[in-house]
Amino acid sequence: MLDEIDEKISKCIRCGFCLDACPTFRLTGQETLSPRGRIYLVKSWREKTIPFDSDVVNALDTCLGCRACETACPSGVEYGMILEMARAHIEESHLRPSLESFARRQLLATLTNPGRMAASLKAAGLLRPLTRGKLPGFAAKLLSGSSDSALSLPETTGEVRVHNIPAISLSTGETRYRVGILAGCVMRVLFVETNSATVKVLQANGCEVIAPETSGCCGALHLHCGFHADALAKACALLDSFAPVLDSMDAVIVNSAGCGSTLKEYGELLKDDAAYSDLAVKFASKVRDISEWLIEIGITPPTRSLPITVSYHDACHLAHGQKIRQQPRDLLKQIPGLILRDLEEADTCCGSAGVYNITQPEMAKKLLDRKLGYIRATGATVLAAGNPGCLTWIQQGAKETGLELRICHPVELLAESYGLAP
Repeated sequence: MLDEIDEKISKCIRCGFCLDACPTFRLTGQETLSPRGRIYLVKSWREKTIPFDSDVVNALDTCLGCRACETACPSGVEYGMILEMARAHIEESHLRPSLESFARRQLLATLTNPGRMAASLKAAGLLRPLTRGKLPGFAAKLLSGSSDSALSLPETTGEVRVHNIPAISLSTGETRYRVGILAGCVMRVLFVETNSATVKVLQANGCEVIAPETSGCCGALHLHCGFHADALAKACALLDSFAPVLDSMDAVIVNSAGCGSTLKEYGELLKDDAAYSDLAVKFASKVRDISEWLIEIGITPPTRSLPITVSYHDACHLAHGQKIRQQPRDLLKQIPGLILRDLEEADTCCGSAGVYNITQPEMAKKLLDRKLGYIRATGATVLAAGNPGCLTWIQQGAKETGLELRICHPVELLAESYGLAP
């Protein structure tokens, strides 16, 4: 892996085009908190000029992993992979306190296990009066080094549970395609409406939808956080669940940007695994974001008018990771009565970035406040975004600042215009 990181960092010509694209550099103006600076730190370590010490770890930890620098880079530097490799070295070489690594691993274990997550959310609801609605101080201290967490505990009831997608959902008319779907981890607990809308819109457009009952976590969060071996294990397990039906599928549909970006990179991730490399390439070639797929196949025009003003936020791993920008907007524009307002810095990270808003609460909150200011300026009453992390983080910020705003996935609005909303 380290030989590969040397090859990838050698492509950086230090031109600086990435600087203005980087949210953390915009906020701080610090070279070490820019893509160019972080690459230089890794390069210097590899050349034995500097040690991989706490300063280097901190510089990498404060990176959002949003990959906006990749969009801006004229040299094609694969910064996302450089970051993942460097973070893997941090965890594999035990370069952070063991208790902190343990806490991070437990956080991921909760977020990527729907049953465990549902139980944790129920407990969080009971703990709200004791914690003033924030992440408990001891947990915040372990994860971020500060007891002042920016993450509010969700207001939940005992009704929280895991919602699974039916194994087979037949198309409502002539079957044009057969597609698989990733049910997701967080999606199955917090975004039941999004999953339901995704399936119904696919059915309405001639797709039979298959949800393998054994499919689980895709490994995206583990990969982004440096737990490389865990990410590989989860990727292989997911491939095993899809393998029996993959050949019969025209596509594998994803409605979570972070997951979709990683799924499309399975071929690269598992290229050295003789048992899974070919399957990973085949699987990755079929992965489509829901908006990407619907534009690709052409949809039946929705007819129900939605007289609302909507703004669209580009999830980082959709815009920068998958290069999908226009498709969600094109879908929204097909909804009668809907007014789509442009959002300033639409493709700049909101600060959620996986678990970043937990591990780097101060920087995340600054980015959230900046995003909310631009949203408020649009005058929109609805914000659409294609990633669960963005949806929950912006929802929290809107509520705390008194901004009346509905936040949802674009496919939910499409389902409403089809008359398919629950």
